[in-house]
Amino acid sequence: MKSIEIKAVSRDQFGKKSSNALRAEGNVPCVMYREKGNLHFYAHQNAFRGLVYTPEVFIVNLIVDDKSYNAVMKDIQFHPVTDHIQHIDFMQVSDDKPVIIDIPLKITGESSGVKAGGKLRVKRRTLKVKGLVKDLPEDLTIDITNIEIGQSVKIGDLSYDKLEVIDNKRAMIVSVDVSRVSIKDEEAAAAPAAEASAAEAPAEE
Repeated sequence: MKSIEIKAVSRDQFGKKSSNALRAEGNVPCVMYREKGNLHFYAHQNAFRGLVYTPEVFIVNLIVDDKSYNAVMKDIQFHPVTDHIQHIDFMQVSDDKPVIIDIPLKITGESSGVKAGGKLRVKRRTLKVKGLVKDLPEDLTIDITNIEIGQSVKIGDLSYDKLEVIDNKRAMIVSVDVSRVSIKDEEAAAAPAAEASAAEAPAEE
């Protein structure tokens, strides 16, 4: 998995007033949850652009007051009007303890159902998994080459080496549904047969 470095400053003042003052200066209040006491800090909103505004997932190398910590982003809050980042929650991770994280899904292959006129529908963009940091991939691949019209891929159909899938096994990820194009094709193919059958039928006296 890719990593990104973010430099930050620890906080010793908390509360709404202190947080609003930081935001007014373009900073983002943050907290990193860990076993030995949570760490509160802040950094300028520009420092988070490479982490937040991307579909990719990173291991974050947080450098707070010259001390380095490995973490993953767990939650983020945006202002309802300006869409500016208001707060970010991180979780400290270590090499010897598994972490639960959402990994992006990568759809590969060209579905035979889509080739036949079906409509590909993607229901999920990420998958929640549990694993050691060293085993976390940048994305999880799903090959849809053999998916026909009316078929789908559910979370329970997937398995990945050294990773435990946490999400609901019955949840659907992708499906190939009947489209108007495929319906018209079926109707067009059926029309000549129906006409031939009608022509062969004996006329009523």
